[in-house]
Amino acid sequence: MTVKKIKVSAVSYLNTLPFLYGIKNSEVEKEIDLSLDIPSDCAKKLLSGEVDLGLVPVAILPQLKEYYIISDYCIGAEGEVDSVALYSDVPLNEIENILLDYHSKTSVNLVQVLAKKYWDISPNWINTTEGFEYEIEGKTAGVIIGDRTFNLSKVYKCKYDLAEEWRKFTGLPFVFACWVSNKELPVSFITQFNKALEQGVNNIGEVVKGYNEASISKENLLTYLTNNISYSLDENKRKAIDKFLGLIKKENPSRLLLSQNVLRITK
Repeated sequence: MTVKKIKVSAVSYLNTLPFLYGIKNSEVEKEIDLSLDIPSDCAKKLLSGEVDLGLVPVAILPQLKEYYIISDYCIGAEGEVDSVALYSDVPLNEIENILLDYHSKTSVNLVQVLAKKYWDISPNWINTTEGFEYEIEGKTAGVIIGDRTFNLSKVYKCKYDLAEEWRKFTGLPFVFACWVSNKELPVSFITQFNKALEQGVNNIGEVVKGYNEASISKENLLTYLTNNISYSLDENKRKAIDKFLGLIKKENPSRLLLSQNVLRITK
């Protein structure tokens, strides 16, 4: 008898490498059907029911009629995340238009919260498609996320790291994505899955040793995964999620559904 696998969507960025390492070096890999996607597609798949579990942008949580945060691990930052930023050729007070990265759900909400509540600017918001990075010029800025941001500081005059700006605004860390299921999953699977994630997070040195792509040096990748990304979904990060979702709700109440179930993993 064939056991039905749990369908999982994970983010295809470098910050997910420790999670993937842990999964691939665990027996849990045999229980899942894994796909790698950009964050917005992870969100779409979980919302549509195409997958059972996803590393999804936290901004979509209220859109799920039923959801369970099944892990104490996330993609977060205590300060500068380095890979989620607003890029511009002019200072904030001179920006007239902001291009919103089509890869993103959480970051486009975050930049709008910061603009209104912290920066006190009112730009025009523009949705984008592939290649929008080349339209950032003059008074048109853009939010860019993920691996494409590496080395962009040399391209644009101004960079505003969104996680660091959030920290200045609230005093809290930020959570970009967490592991969420749209249905109850077996406790045995959740326990095994979390052990796999923990193994990956605790072996980042080994993760970096196995990386051989040219987009970033091993030294810079190690710095990024250990200094910029914070993987533990602790109390402060949970507070940050609540605050962020509360601010989105105030600005766009029609976007949010209030049904939510959170399963907390305790060690």
